[in-house]
Amino acid sequence: MLVLRFLIPIACLLGVVTMAHAADPAYDPLAIESSPALPAPLDLDVVDEGRERTIPVRVWLPSHDRPAPVILFSHGLGGARDGNAYLGRHWSARGFCVVFLQHAGSDEAVWRDLPFPERLPALRKAINLSTTLDRYRDVSAVLDRLKAWNGEAGGPLEGRLDPARVGIAGHSFGAVTAQGVTGQRTADGRTPFTDRRIGAALLMSPSLPRIGDGQSAFGSIAIPWMIMTGTEDDSPVGNATPESRREVFAALPPGEKYELVLFQGEHQAFGDRVLPGSKRPRDPNHHRVVLALSTAFFDAFLRGDKAALGWLESDAPRSVLAEGDLWQWK
Repeated sequence: MLVLRFLIPIACLLGVVTMAHAADPAYDPLAIESSPALPAPLDLDVVDEGRERTIPVRVWLPSHDRPAPVILFSHGLGGARDGNAYLGRHWSARGFCVVFLQHAGSDEAVWRDLPFPERLPALRKAINLSTTLDRYRDVSAVLDRLKAWNGEAGGPLEGRLDPARVGIAGHSFGAVTAQGVTGQRTADGRTPFTDRRIGAALLMSPSLPRIGDGQSAFGSIAIPWMIMTGTEDDSPVGNATPESRREVFAALPPGEKYELVLFQGEHQAFGDRVLPGSKRPRDPNHHRVVLALSTAFFDAFLRGDKAALGWLESDAPRSVLAEGDLWQWK
């Protein structure tokens, strides 16, 4: 494992030091073409008839009309499909189709129409087994519908998606969602919610399981995972701490696993709105780091871009990381 704290290699795994690769100087995960302009995002509804459940989605398409790799995004507790738009804009400008899910029962409807003193209790109540299972099933339902839309003659997504190249990202409760559909084991050792169509996962503010331990839950994750958290990434409504979030990466097996820890990064660092309990304004460099590392990750593992992988596993991230940020892989 290579650890970069402000880009200085300082650690190893099991006594074996993994040296950084030489990066291709032509690769830049922040570069985007200024034209043609991106199309406006599409707001669509996925209807899961078996559950009598509607899943609103917002779809950001790239400017080209070739089949594009797909990135799903699952919002945090109290969020909506219109959140984290900075990710949708950048990833779609890089050639991905980005699909933001909205999960009824744990979305903005939980708190929006309530008096301020009632909002936090309502949000806490929305974190339960039922809403978690709904989220897992939403992901598979959306993938099913995207495949159908991709083959629908004359439809807005006809031929625009590559269903063989799918990744998922999520923040907070959305990270829990992504964990559950990409290999996290239950306390009895099963993976009943894994959707094997997903080939890579980006987890912002992940969480340990409520039952069991990190090693049992994450020790056999087989696909690439990237963990993002911050030194002050506690939970506004739960019991997660910056230390417990870092235990997720520690429990992962070696091989295509990555961790970013933003210095002074709070829970809000990965979103685009101020969250209750935040102590300081968001560092503007945090979004830049998130965009660079996440883009290289999805380029590497959804596109098979060797230059992107070389960028990730080299000294190149020093161009975006700030002093005190930690970046490591194993």
